[in-house]
Amino acid sequence: MPLADSLRALLEGRGYQVENAYDGEAGVQYALLGVYDLIILDVMLPKLDGRQAARQLRSQKCAAPILMLTARDQLEDRVEGLNAGADYYLPKPFDTRELLACVGALLRRQGGQVDQITFGNTVLDLDSSTLACGEKWVRLSAREFDVMRCFMQAKGKNLSKETILARVWGFDSNAVENHVEVYVGFLRKKLASIGSNVRIEAVRRLGYHLEADEA
Repeated sequence: MPLADSLRALLEGRGYQVENAYDGEAGVQYALLGVYDLIILDVMLPKLDGRQAARQLRSQKCAAPILMLTARDQLEDRVEGLNAGADYYLPKPFDTRELLACVGALLRRQGGQVDQITFGNTVLDLDSSTLACGEKWVRLSAREFDVMRCFMQAKGKNLSKETILARVWGFDSNAVENHVEVYVGFLRKKLASIGSNVRIEAVRRLGYHLEADEA
């Protein structure tokens, strides 16, 4: 089993949501969606190696913490990896307990990403997959939750339909833009049902973003 698949199984078994990219170029594309709390890069990747990928991400203002894995553990290699933008450098082979400890430590540094995301007067609970506004709440389907999380994490920035499709359905999915439109419709109804002041606004050719009405 490739290392990426082994790590995914390990992390999902601990309750994390994980997506895999199998080369450096795809990894950069995923990471630049801006919706990930942590990026794990192997130095030995096709197309772009881990250090090149990290440099591209940092040059494009991707602030998510990067955990870099490598079989090369010389001091010069570690320094090069850290200078490329990695936050921690873990040589292989590693104990899974150390990997999990690194993941936990890097996520704790984020601070803002805990159990809830708030926009306007509305809260998305990450554990229960619910949207709440005051005393009113509604449960979201798995796909609704993923779409709404994208919007909430974007904090009012435009997300294209292509970006939402890639993040929620995956780059290799057969889903089309109409799928995004359908789920945006579902979410609009659910936001209205709880009295939220949050609206999903469509911008021609640019996609969607959240807006919160003044109280």
